Amino acid sequence: MLNRMLTIEIARVTEAAAIAAATMRGRGDEKQADQLAVDAMRTALNDIDMDGKVVIGEGERDEAPMLYIGEKVGTGTGPRIDIALDPLEGTTLCAKAMPDSLAVIAMAVGGSLLHAPDSYMSKIAIGPGYPEGTIDLDASPEDNLNALAKAKGVNTEHLTACVLDRPRHAELIAAIRATGAGVRLISDGDIAGVIHTTDPDNTGIDIYMGVGGAPEGVLAAAALRCIGGQMQARLVFHKATDRDRALKMGVEDPDAKFDMNEMASGDVMFAASGVTDGSMLAGVKFGRDHITTDTVVMRSATGTVRWIKNRRKVA
Repeated sequence: MLNRMLTIEIARVTEAAAIAAATMRGRGDEKQADQLAVDAMRTALNDIDMDGKVVIGEGERDEAPMLYIGEKVGTGTGPRIDIALDPLEGTTLCAKAMPDSLAVIAMAVGGSLLHAPDSYMSKIAIGPGYPEGTIDLDASPEDNLNALAKAKGVNTEHLTACVLDRPRHAELIAAIRATGAGVRLISDGDIAGVIHTTDPDNTGIDIYMGVGGAPEGVLAAAALRCIGGQMQARLVFHKATDRDRALKMGVEDPDAKFDMNEMASGDVMFAASGVTDGSMLAGVKFGRDHITTDTVVMRSATGTVRWIKNRRKVA
């Protein structure tokens, strides 16, 4: 079990990264925003009494600065902790000052998080309150939407699916719309897209579908483990070297269909801080003599969800 004091520490980590990234908000420089977030998150992690290891890093695919896979963080004393992170999820969103850019991290007891490579992942997710097995990654979009509509007690016309706005999703989008359901296209930030399924009354999103980043998939699974929902995923490889890398990282069956409990097992903590304003979290606010952050911290062992609005003085 994780020490509950990590609830505060994990919030400090994402707050630090969000504040650093927010100084570059709307300035069009994705790499600099990411670099500042990485540096701030690394510094905050190294202040925590833990034997931490980054098992899900960020940035390799975009040749951006990294908290690299295998990097040791923390003071080296304390429990062994697996860490999945994205110091700036939605770099483009931050650079353009668009909604839902976040700083995110998940922590779990060592050996509990899927060591997913920096490749792609096919995903489907819904929020809590539905019978287990309502969705299936291998079912058609029509079958999944019909099953969800039946479980929710509505027609498919009342459902909205969240999908990354990419050319690869043209057929998926057409199939969703053919059922009468709506599609919410997002330009970036599919961790937020998955989490939004947990509160459809406020976000308007009932289901997440499509192919996005594998590291983001593990982070989203960690969040759903804490807040509730269902998720299935499968790694997608465009090159043989990507498959080889997955095997070397310990993925026994690269073609396996993973559920969220296989991607993030045991006691898991998840935290996200808003960089830009979004439907889930407010972005960083810079006042004359203070900075305000908005953070959510979740824990799977207790099902606790804490919303933390922090105001700190500027020296």
